[in-house]
Amino acid sequence: MKSTLLRQALAGLRLLLVATVVLGVAYPLAIWGISRIPGLQANAESSQIVVDGRVVGSSRIGIDPVPADPANDPYFHTRPSASAEGPLGPGDPSTTGGTNHGGANEDLLSAVQERRTAIAAREGVAPQLVPADAVTASASGVDPDISPAYAELQAQRVARVTGLPLDEIRRLIAESTTGGVIAERVVNVTTLNVAVHRAR
Repeated sequence: MKSTLLRQALAGLRLLLVATVVLGVAYPLAIWGISRIPGLQANAESSQIVVDGRVVGSSRIGIDPVPADPANDPYFHTRPSASAEGPLGPGDPSTTGGTNHGGANEDLLSAVQERRTAIAAREGVAPQLVPADAVTASASGVDPDISPAYAELQAQRVARVTGLPLDEIRRLIAESTTGGVIAERVVNVTTLNVAVHRAR
């Protein structure tokens, strides 16, 4: 009986050591090695945006900027977040996610209407001109991309507040736009706001 117990204990110990070496050393090193392959390295090194030696954001995470003076708002804004307290308030990226409300849910419909009214007032347009992505939260709540229509809606305000020509703002929007052909065209708000900041 003792020899059986000892054999089982040694077999378990061998399995633990082999699993530790394979899963704790060999596998991570193999994945790291694959990430060094040319063409994959940029993705492996994260998506940090560095300005003047300081990390200012990530091109894959959209955090809605909050201006000190909402009347002089120089930023482009992301889609709303389900974690935001107000219609246009910043979301809490530590509690990302959607509301899971269905399309006919009264709370969702009320929030969409409240957002539409607030965005129309901020941009100085009629509520029916506000695009759908401006009033609907993404599933993650931190989507950095908006539609070109929503970026164009914000362009006049950003040009007015920053003092940059509208044509320059539109050029920056075009430079931050990706997709097309098969994928939907989207504008990355984080990279766009950094570009606007640099152009000022």
